[in-house]
Amino acid sequence: MPANQKTDIQTSSPANAPAAHPPASETDVYAIHGADPEVLAYAMAKYSRSALTMKESLSEISSQRAEQFLNTFYFAYGHRSIADLAHIPFAIERLSLLAAIEIVDETRWDGQERSTRYQNFRLSGWFTPALAAETPTFTAAVERLFATYDKVSAGMLTALKAAIPQPESMKPDAYERTLKARAFDVARYLLPLATNTSLGQIVNARTLETQVSRLLTSDFAEIRQLGEKLRNAASEAAWNVQHAAGEVLCEEIASVDADCARRAHEAFLRPVKAAPTLVKYATPNDYQRETRSELAHAAKFLMGSQPIAPSPVVDLLDGDEPLEVELATSLLYPHCHYPYRQLRHSVAALSANQRGEIISLGTKHRGRHDELLRSFSSGHSLRFDILMDIGGFRDMHRHRRCVQLLQPYTDLHGYDEPICPGQPTLAEAGLETLYSETLAVTYATYRSLRDSDIPEAAQSAQYLLPLATRCRSLFKMDFAEALYISELRSGVAGHFSYRRVAWEMYRAVAKKHPSLAQYFRIEDVNEPVDLLRR
Repeated sequence: MPANQKTDIQTSSPANAPAAHPPASETDVYAIHGADPEVLAYAMAKYSRSALTMKESLSEISSQRAEQFLNTFYFAYGHRSIADLAHIPFAIERLSLLAAIEIVDETRWDGQERSTRYQNFRLSGWFTPALAAETPTFTAAVERLFATYDKVSAGMLTALKAAIPQPESMKPDAYERTLKARAFDVARYLLPLATNTSLGQIVNARTLETQVSRLLTSDFAEIRQLGEKLRNAASEAAWNVQHAAGEVLCEEIASVDADCARRAHEAFLRPVKAAPTLVKYATPNDYQRETRSELAHAAKFLMGSQPIAPSPVVDLLDGDEPLEVELATSLLYPHCHYPYRQLRHSVAALSANQRGEIISLGTKHRGRHDELLRSFSSGHSLRFDILMDIGGFRDMHRHRRCVQLLQPYTDLHGYDEPICPGQPTLAEAGLETLYSETLAVTYATYRSLRDSDIPEAAQSAQYLLPLATRCRSLFKMDFAEALYISELRSGVAGHFSYRRVAWEMYRAVAKKHPSLAQYFRIEDVNEPVDLLRR
């Protein structure tokens, strides 16, 4: 570009520069730091109602004014998109794996959870539901699973070292770390859903509000309590990472100028509440609760005593049924244990009026500000009915550009065994009998707890189910997401459970649309892998 030629895109001014307008012909771009989430949301919302710059808006807005604005436009007028502008980080620690799956089950969610691959979950402890006199039975079963987890971790590591010599070019700690991760990939099948984990999330206030409301509506006591804790965390003073350093600095300033120290304390150490206004009305959702109950009853009535039909790991469904059939089937799917194809067959046999009655169950309790149930997200060209282990599902669950419907956890589908091409099997490692016997005893205890007369017995018993347990879920997506998941999850560095699912997704698409198979950059998961490659 010639020296005398100007561009209308300019870099930002220093953060401490005066809040002045740039020349009218120049674009100003700057990052923002230090504003309270709700204040920042208000300032951004003002772009639609004011010609002020962001710097000017933030300099004049107080927390009180932000609260007044949000009470008017968010709650009174229903401008929910305003809450999309307030992003809040949370740490949620020492919750069960079962609860963690529920926490992250949001289409607009960003976060990370502890990895079963890189950490020894034996040290995590576990959540114990309210089981009254059955608590010792539950505890003994969990301790048995963790004892087997320890033995399988150690035994598989020994087998891996015997099968895979350390390359001269690889450092001993890297070799040990890599094979331990492979051993944990096998041992994680034994972790019960009660196992404690931790996660961090960064969500906008609208997602937080719907998340809290959904959690408060759960059938699980632990999850309802988490909903309360999240709401309280958003309404109370947030933890300030700079607080300790700020206190030291204020004390040093106070030794020179007490008034200056007071003002510094107010500016940098005042309590900041992340979203006290935007979540204060988050309550249990009657729409979800009433609809869930009625759809579960409808599914039970429709399917009666039909046995669960056999199904493949991945079933790519055809898209020939009318939208009304898909909607009714999707509404019933999360409230039973049947494959989508079998459930759809029963729905298609109904009259149009009967299908309409099912669809109406999904809307009749809907309140003024309730979003439609996720099952109404229908019309996607690619729909995969997937039956896989819970551990693998947790990894697939992270994909957000698709619609996911998860059925309740149960022992009806059995469990998976950890099989990775090129890696020692449980039998070769001398662990097969230990694995199968432990799971057999666990499922017997699960059924005993489930059928007991304690309150919420069916929910509490599910905490005992190990990650090896198969669960059924429906994934609806477009072609781009199917390609993305297939490519990402089939890579040799991934866990062999979801690698197999990703491979079957690819094969199903390639069979149905052979001309599109060439666009998948995919690795055959049936080929033995370099177990030292991560």
